[in-house]
Amino acid sequence: MNLPAILAIVLAYLFGAIPFGYIIVKTKLGKDVRNSGSGSTGATNVLRTAGTVGGILTFALDVGKGSAAVLVAKALSPANDWIVAIAAVSAILGHIFPVFLKFKGGKGVATGVGVYLAILPQAVGAVLVIFFFVVLLSRYISLGSIIATSAFPFFAYGMGRNSLSFPIIVGTFVGALLIVVMHRQNIRRIASGTENKFKGFSSRKS
Repeated sequence: MNLPAILAIVLAYLFGAIPFGYIIVKTKLGKDVRNSGSGSTGATNVLRTAGTVGGILTFALDVGKGSAAVLVAKALSPANDWIVAIAAVSAILGHIFPVFLKFKGGKGVATGVGVYLAILPQAVGAVLVIFFFVVLLSRYISLGSIIATSAFPFFAYGMGRNSLSFPIIVGTFVGALLIVVMHRQNIRRIASGTENKFKGFSSRKS
């Protein structure tokens, strides 16, 4: 593995590890978002803790860092799709296990969206429809995230099999698996009927 490839992977992890949700809540409310709600630094928990603006901003920034990680990897290793795939997974791992927060971060959904946008945006559009449909029917954001994330690799394969390489497809499956595994407690709560349902956007200012 050459230096640009190593740099691509390390930068992808560091991009993913930037804890935007933590920073936003700490700046606005002076507290650690991981001590509230689900304990995640992700957009959903920021939404519940700091309100709509904070949640949307966290989502947008987390998406951005995921896309940036993949685009930088493509620039540094344009001829090696395995490196791009590893970088994509590294960005998601960075969000879940951020070195800046003693490896306690979020569940990787928004960062995964950003990663996947940089890989095949049309497939992201398809799974976002699924996400909103599931949330509309169930009121569970976590269930929408789980189903949409699980669906993405299959959409990517079906819609991009003539343009995406085998390593990239493998990367999408690994990334999706990581995100679903991080929702294992949500899955248990959904099964037991104790998962929090989405009740609409908060009016709390952030």
